[in-house]
Amino acid sequence: MGTPVIVVTATRPKASRLHTAIAANIGAVLEWYDLVLYALFAVVLGRQFFPSNDPSVSTLLSLGTFAIAWLVRPLGAVLIGAYSDRVGRKPGLTLSAALMTFATLLIAILPPYAVIGVAAPVLLIVARMIQGFSAGGEFGSATALLAEQDPNRRGFYASLQWAASGLAVLLASVFAYAVNAVLTADQVASWGWRVPFVFGLLIGPAAFYIRTRLDEPDEFLQAEHTDTPLQEAAAYDKARILVGAGIVAAGACGSYLNTYMPTFAFTRLGLPASSALLGTIAAGLVNTVLPPAFGHLSDRVGRTKVMAIAGVIGLVMIYPLFRWLAAAPSITTLVTIQMLIALVFYCGYYATVPAALADLFPTRRRTTGVSISYVLAQTLFGGVTPLVVAWIVATTGDPTSPGMYLTAVMVLSLVCLVLGRRLGVP
Repeated sequence: MGTPVIVVTATRPKASRLHTAIAANIGAVLEWYDLVLYALFAVVLGRQFFPSNDPSVSTLLSLGTFAIAWLVRPLGAVLIGAYSDRVGRKPGLTLSAALMTFATLLIAILPPYAVIGVAAPVLLIVARMIQGFSAGGEFGSATALLAEQDPNRRGFYASLQWAASGLAVLLASVFAYAVNAVLTADQVASWGWRVPFVFGLLIGPAAFYIRTRLDEPDEFLQAEHTDTPLQEAAAYDKARILVGAGIVAAGACGSYLNTYMPTFAFTRLGLPASSALLGTIAAGLVNTVLPPAFGHLSDRVGRTKVMAIAGVIGLVMIYPLFRWLAAAPSITTLVTIQMLIALVFYCGYYATVPAALADLFPTRRRTTGVSISYVLAQTLFGGVTPLVVAWIVATTGDPTSPGMYLTAVMVLSLVCLVLGRRLGVP
């Protein structure tokens, strides 16, 4: 089936675009806030829901539950993504906000293993799976909505959700730092870890309300629609989906490696739990401010050029940075390294990924294609990164191994970036 040529002639009012940007990005704040919180409190949650005589086992089980959400992400990407292509970006985003809010509520009020036994880890896994299903469709719908605001500024608008994600990391890190700094270890373990999750519940209803008042973008309204976006994607977009997933891989891996760094610093480098969060706070600040600048740059000079330069810099620097951290484990070193990872991998490379994915797929099945590409990469290289890195470090005893792992993933992404340019990414 041929792809229709889309000619956008209408100009949306600036107020409408601002409303749309807020509606799309408030959901990204909720999604990433909850996901990062879980990673930051992985050690505490492991002890509360997966008690073991070996603390390393509890942490690995907790990180495994963090990763399990990615097993259902593909289902959310397929179902919510296809739903958004069939009936609109607005319904898909509204559904994902409602599901994420429910899962956050469940985690916030869930009694620990000591109170309800094996039901505690089972219900925690259920909540994480609902979050994963929601997040699987969230990214594709939000990317399509933002990228379709103005085809000439696709990079800038699509990068805004990465700034929103950076804000979520910043909020989660500040809350986690405050909880660990103000409360005793026993207080954090018994009830303090719940406070940031309760705050997240305030974001959900706001996201749902704002999204119910969205307008569909002109590019979507003027495109020829399809009732079978999943079947079309399977027939025409298999190569594009694989290439898109490969492009996402390094950004996803670098992003989640940064969220794992406080756990790494605490468990492997012996740094205090509260101080170890300072690097994530600094990285969150960088990730909040700079993604739109790189998105705008990609509109001016091209997506692949911006991403390739950042990718090569990341490839060269990441292993030496981990050697430095292993040789001089300090808060200053940790903060510097996390800020550099944020600048290069997240802002320089990853912030342009949403627009690049939108460029890969036609409007009629854009949400489906973007969602599947993104969630495939997240499944293989995103949410499992903390678990994989923790296992590699535990197995090898080498604290520089996270750098080697990210180096290998970046090589894959650079190869796929070259292929993406041949498929039409500017």
